[in-house]
Amino acid sequence: MAPKAASGAKPKPKAKDPKTMPQPKDQVGTRTGCRRYRWEIQDSNKQFWTKGHAEVKVLSLVCLLGTTALFHSVAVHPVLRVIIMMEITVFIFFILLYSFAINRYTSFILWPVTDLLNDLITCAFLLGAVVYGVRIRSTLPKFYLMGLVLMVAAGFFALIDVGLQRNYFVGTTVKKDVGDVPKGKAPEPPKKA
Repeated sequence: MAPKAASGAKPKPKAKDPKTMPQPKDQVGTRTGCRRYRWEIQDSNKQFWTKGHAEVKVLSLVCLLGTTALFHSVAVHPVLRVIIMMEITVFIFFILLYSFAINRYTSFILWPVTDLLNDLITCAFLLGAVVYGVRIRSTLPKFYLMGLVLMVAAGFFALIDVGLQRNYFVGTTVKKDVGDVPKGKAPEPPKKA
């Protein structure tokens, strides 16, 4: 016969496999290290790529890269090139930010608001650049006109992303009673030392 365990000893529970356990939404820090970061990347990518934000940003990026390629064959004002390169850089930044879940580790910045403002500013910059590009040229060569049309398309996709961002703000509520004294209790006067 096997020896019996001491009366106060409990049998060890079987350890659960940490890879099969889902990450609880309400508890922070249940996974640590690389496992948590891998889960954050998967969850962030799932939200970013399935809700339409990534597709719209990639379409805008493709339009701006096409504009850059078309403008290399035509003489273009340097301001237009600077605006296009700036917008390409910003779109790449946001794609990398959401793809690598960096936004989840920099919580002191409200990223949806930043993305919303970026999309509005992008639309204004691109449409302003198109108006400027039409005004400075007396003739519009074929490649130049196609580049301007792609800039308008990129601005339109930025407006579509504003609509997708609006869905984020529909479900959020403002806490109304933060810092208020609960009903029925009077605030305590400060004590003198």
